[in-house]
Amino acid sequence: MSFAMNVIEGLVIAFVFFLGLLALFLLALFIIDRTQTHDAIRRNYPVIGRFRHLFSELGEFFRQYFFAMDREELPFNRAQRAWVNRAADGESNTVAFGSTRNLNVVGTPIFVNAAFPPLDDQFAKTEPMVIGAGARIPYIAQSFFNVSGMSYGAISKPAVQALSRGAKEAGIWLNTGEGGMSPFHLEGGCDLVFQIGTAKYGVRDEDGNLSDAKLREAAAHESVRMFEVKLAQGAKPGKGGILPGDKVTAEIAAIRGLRIGQDGISPNRHREVDDFGDLLDLIGHIREVTGKPVGIKTVFGSPEPFRELFALINERGADSAPDFITIDGGEGGTGAAPMPLIDLVGVSIREGLPVVANLRDEAGLKERIRLIASGKLINPGDVAWALAAGADFVTSARGFMFSLGCIQALKCNKNTCPTGITTHNPRFQKGLVVEDKYKRVAHYAKGIIKEVETIAHSVGVAEPRLMRRRHVRIMQDTGISVPMNEILPSYASPEN
Repeated sequence: MSFAMNVIEGLVIAFVFFLGLLALFLLALFIIDRTQTHDAIRRNYPVIGRFRHLFSELGEFFRQYFFAMDREELPFNRAQRAWVNRAADGESNTVAFGSTRNLNVVGTPIFVNAAFPPLDDQFAKTEPMVIGAGARIPYIAQSFFNVSGMSYGAISKPAVQALSRGAKEAGIWLNTGEGGMSPFHLEGGCDLVFQIGTAKYGVRDEDGNLSDAKLREAAAHESVRMFEVKLAQGAKPGKGGILPGDKVTAEIAAIRGLRIGQDGISPNRHREVDDFGDLLDLIGHIREVTGKPVGIKTVFGSPEPFRELFALINERGADSAPDFITIDGGEGGTGAAPMPLIDLVGVSIREGLPVVANLRDEAGLKERIRLIASGKLINPGDVAWALAAGADFVTSARGFMFSLGCIQALKCNKNTCPTGITTHNPRFQKGLVVEDKYKRVAHYAKGIIKEVETIAHSVGVAEPRLMRRRHVRIMQDTGISVPMNEILPSYASPEN
């Protein structure tokens, strides 16, 4: 009996001691909150005012998992992410009981089914397409769907390794992003597009200028099939790349030519390019030095710059043209960008792509310049729409991030990505197992290609690049859809 009383007495003392510590802790918080001058809520409501910040931080996660409907969340909703996850797992993407998509939303694309679609033995695989036929070493691209630019630095070593191996498995290309080419891009053996950003990481000299010697060194790798001169990207047109210093490890610093921990801030444009004449000169120089196709990446803002570019190309001759143009939409993504640019600058790919395709065709450059579409195109319907609108290829970055396991935690710029994709913290990188994730990358790419082929067959053509704008209807605010070729007629033929 006395033992039980001693135990109870001990528990009471421990509880009282705990309450005393808690009271001291709360008192300390009260004093800190009342005396600090930074946060008015905490100053006026000590201790309990802290819950406002906590709930604000947790709000996006509660909405993601408990409150948002399947089609409500931004930038990508649960239905979009779920499709990618099923495809990446190699699972069936069939669903039951009808679509959860509201087909009456203005701008929704609806594909026009054919009365007599091709039979199984009348289907055709998409033919490879040549890019840069006039280059010394043209590129024969096997797939219409490929990996968009994600630099080593913005994403982690295991993420690059998984993308490289997965791209090889799927027979698609991988864009290095503007951070230069790392050994991890090469180790998978996939085709690479070497992106040259405004800071020229990986191909610059000690003064930050373009180095012909390093261009030749990069081009000497058989895996490097093309070079892409980045002028702008969708999430931040008019602003150079931003790599927070927390992500600049010794290895990344060596590849980029930075100091460890130094912010990697790229200029907002190439310093030696003041006009389109300079741009064509730069493209021609890189193509001459490397012998490989060279293109540009930019964002549509208005038709005039593209008219000026195409007119100058025709004046100089088609040989002066970029071998491809990647059009990124204003809805494009990135790991770090100012909110005004993410929200307010750059036209959507839905508007920009058809206009640029028309301007290119009007200039008679359809066979000379390949058009690549990018910007929030992660599901089969998005890719099929882009091909019908005039793209020759489609690239995606965030779709492949989802295939790696991204949960849209929105921590890309903080080096605390919980899935190990956009962090260089070894603790978080352990969660990204390359042996598993590269298979998901390949499954996702193959799943997109298969489903886009299914849409193409449904509209009555043998393969995806045969889709035209007449095969897509766009929902209007009247509740009635209108064929895309009536809204945005193709230059080649309004009936297309």
